[in-house]
Amino acid sequence: MYLNITEVESGVTSLATAFPATSELIDLPEPSVEGRAAHALRIGAAPAGTNDCAVLIGGVHAREWGSCEVLINFAADLLEAHGTGTGLVYGGTSFTRAQVRKILDELEVVVFPLVNPDGRLYSQNVDDLWRKNRNPAQSGGDPKRIGVDINRNYDFLFDFRTAFHPDADVRVSDDPGDLVYQGPGPFSEPETRNVRWLLDTYPRARWLVDVHSYSEDMLTVWGDDENQSEHPNQNFLNPDFDHQRGLPGDAYGEYLPKFDADDSVVLAEQFCTAVQGVRGRPYTPMSAFHLYPTCGTSDDYAYSRHRVDESKGKVLGFTIEWGDRIGGFHPPWQEMSNVILEVDAGLVQFCLTALS
Repeated sequence: MYLNITEVESGVTSLATAFPATSELIDLPEPSVEGRAAHALRIGAAPAGTNDCAVLIGGVHAREWGSCEVLINFAADLLEAHGTGTGLVYGGTSFTRAQVRKILDELEVVVFPLVNPDGRLYSQNVDDLWRKNRNPAQSGGDPKRIGVDINRNYDFLFDFRTAFHPDADVRVSDDPGDLVYQGPGPFSEPETRNVRWLLDTYPRARWLVDVHSYSEDMLTVWGDDENQSEHPNQNFLNPDFDHQRGLPGDAYGEYLPKFDADDSVVLAEQFCTAVQGVRGRPYTPMSAFHLYPTCGTSDDYAYSRHRVDESKGKVLGFTIEWGDRIGGFHPPWQEMSNVILEVDAGLVQFCLTALS
């Protein structure tokens, strides 16, 4: 069955207790709006900071219940297989003992399974389609206008009315009553500040994966426009291209160096190959823009950091969209169990590909 917020927290803390040699509990610095503490789990056999790091986050959109379960099971699988000296089998996709050991010996993995505890609690008990957090600050007392979409609150093209073409169908809003309300300012929410803190605290972070649902995709940057690698001046920092972003097939494309584009495609394709091997369901690797235009998202922010501030390391950003329209945000548990196997197989392969 789906985990409640207490069970998610218990899962993280229990793993840290059970595997003290290969995991460590991380106390996130900021409680949620309603005062709930958040925790992540660092996985790795080497001391913290020794290896490059993959940051995996989930539970961002409250109604996407299975994302927490995906990450808790992924962490448990890695730690238990390493502890017992065994491999991992996910349907038709399998990994050897040596591959499991390679991940823990050569990579640092930070798992933050529940970014938005207040929203998940509300979704599981009051409104199962609730998406945002539970910040009432901009609601004016109207319960329908409570909350901020955490995955629009990061500092990437936050001023969307300036950044985008007026005809762009960008999925973001400055109306507190909207499902994709971005908040009053970038990082206005403690939930996004906790994710930023992880990226700052683990400077060897090289990959961020945000687990969402649904559409059976593995998304790469960028979300604001189509990618291109020929015109470096066409980039999110250049005001000369304000009011031009967000339209498909036009002259503007968001600059992504070819080596980063190639690396992102390989990682996304390998993830999808491992997913399909579990039971034959194909996931699609593509840029986030081809799902729909967005801004203020975790993956674009993570990658944009090194462009804004050269002192920060480069982080390739990804978003998983597990599941399909038929199952929706809350598939029957039997189906969700299969989805967990698929996505966890993809994540193990993602980690191995990152090390190659």
